[in-house]
Amino acid sequence: MRILTRLILAASLLLGCVGCDQATKVAARAYLRDAPTISYLHDTFRLTYAENFGAFLSVGASMSKSVRVAVFQGAVGLVILGLIGAALLWRGLSAMQVAGLTLLGASGLGNLIDRLLYDGRVTDFLNMGIGPVRTGIFNVADIVGVAGVIVLLIFRNAAAPANRRAPRSGSP
Repeated sequence: MRILTRLILAASLLLGCVGCDQATKVAARAYLRDAPTISYLHDTFRLTYAENFGAFLSVGASMSKSVRVAVFQGAVGLVILGLIGAALLWRGLSAMQVAGLTLLGASGLGNLIDRLLYDGRVTDFLNMGIGPVRTGIFNVADIVGVAGVIVLLIFRNAAAPANRRAPRSGSP
């Protein structure tokens, strides 16, 4: 995959995913912050505002502020750079692998922007479930991250077309 193609793919995914994540968080802060939970589809889908100092399911929220900053801003920032760098520079990746790595980077970047702008807090507002079986409250960046993992799992053995060897003909 050519570097220009990778750059266009990665930039498109980053701008689209991070832009969508941030736009939905702006709307959540404006319309859901002081509102009661809104329920759809017989309470299968809820819009409910939450601010999260931790990671998934508030893991790490009880750490001291300095440790949270080091982990959730410093370390996560380095991981994001690594993911996007790998998507752009790692030879032999298929377009889907580049997309998967970029989606993971976009997921982290969407939440990192929140942490940098809102004193370490991430805006969450989505919840799904049936009866008492429910997800944690999450956001669009979290969906993008799950999509990235799924893409990487599905295409983990895919090689870029230029790196695939033609089958040998003739003798074994």
